[in-house]
Amino acid sequence: MGKELSTKQASDLFGAILSLKTKKECQIFFRDLCTLSEIKGMVDRFQVAKMLQGNIPYRTISKKTGSSTATITRIAHWVHHGMGGYKLILKRIK
Repeated sequence: MGKELSTKQASDLFGAILSLKTKKECQIFFRDLCTLSEIKGMVDRFQVAKMLQGNIPYRTISKKTGSSTATITRIAHWVHHGMGGYKLILKRIK
């Protein structure tokens, strides 16, 4: 894990996120924390990861999400060879 994620400040942020109790609380916190563009980027990446988990072809994912196949390839790398965060959450929401 990069040292940027191991700082006290990062720990404070992750702890704050863990304290959120509802989807509405998540929406209002992330809207205050992030730009709409940043949120849309996270939403898009998560949708791509879900589709990859379903073995949907890259071109189909690209058409449905508007993400480039290069972006989908990068996300696929993290889904399959990352630290396991995508796999963890995709398993939990199944």
